[in-house]
Amino acid sequence: MVYIVIISENEPLAVTLLEVIRTGDIPGLQKLLTENPGLATARIIESDMHNGNVSRTLLHVATDWPGHFPNGASTIATLVKAGAEVNARIAGPNIETPLHWAASSDDIEVLDALLNADADIEASGAVIAGGTPLDDAVAFGQWRAAHRLVERGASFALWHAAALGLLDDIEAHFTGTPLTQQYPWGAGHNPPPDEVTVAFWCACHGGQRHSAEYLL
Repeated sequence: MVYIVIISENEPLAVTLLEVIRTGDIPGLQKLLTENPGLATARIIESDMHNGNVSRTLLHVATDWPGHFPNGASTIATLVKAGAEVNARIAGPNIETPLHWAASSDDIEVLDALLNADADIEASGAVIAGGTPLDDAVAFGQWRAAHRLVERGASFALWHAAALGLLDDIEAHFTGTPLTQQYPWGAGHNPPPDEVTVAFWCACHGGQRHSAEYLL
């Protein structure tokens, strides 16, 4: 049986963990992992009485807002080597993975480190329509992360392409090579919003004038 270490964020060990991760203290992190077997897979529980059921992994700590912590990629590699589950999900009001969080803070260094450790680029569970890390990146205007995810092979729909100015893909969508329909915004509405209208809004959101003009 596998036991998961559960730590309250107010416990001294959790406080120390958060400090070494956020300051990029790799030797300090390695020391803690060596001295505390199973720590790499630990979950930290929020102390707020209203969020007592919310827990996150150390990889979530390393990708938490605002991201861009010192030695971020090395922190990811150290935790994964010690046994951290790269696709573990936060337990709480959403089920985002560390890759969702890295995408949401435009942290390219950490995003690449997670993908290099086999993070699922198509993981569902985003706060945006239950979707992928790319959905988060586009919705939150994290353009470097969004482009990098596409470069690394993320599947994208018309609204992503519009927001990112991928005009060739937009044109191909309407001339016989349709893009994926995965996680379209507003899919839960009845009737769902028009695909082109959503894409036009996203083109404006991304400051992509040529995309917007094409969609008019």
